[in-house]
Amino acid sequence: MLDKKEVEYELDKLIKIRDEFYKFLDNNMPKNENGSYDFKNNPKLCAKEVYDRFFKLDYQARKLRGFLVEVFEIEAE
Repeated sequence: MLDKKEVEYELDKLIKIRDEFYKFLDNNMPKNENGSYDFKNNPKLCAKEVYDRFFKLDYQARKLRGFLVEVFEIEAE
């Protein structure tokens, strides 16, 4: 069974990866006046670069989910 420190470490890692993903979007996507990303008038982004960053975020989220399923003994889809 995982201890609290391991879960905290993995959660911190998820937050760091999420922050990096949003930093990438902030640096590469214009925003509308309301602060949302302007997908309509955006420059073309490199799909591979977006996917690579999203994959890291998704992988870490699935990893953390597995820990939580184990700790709380819940059924996952």
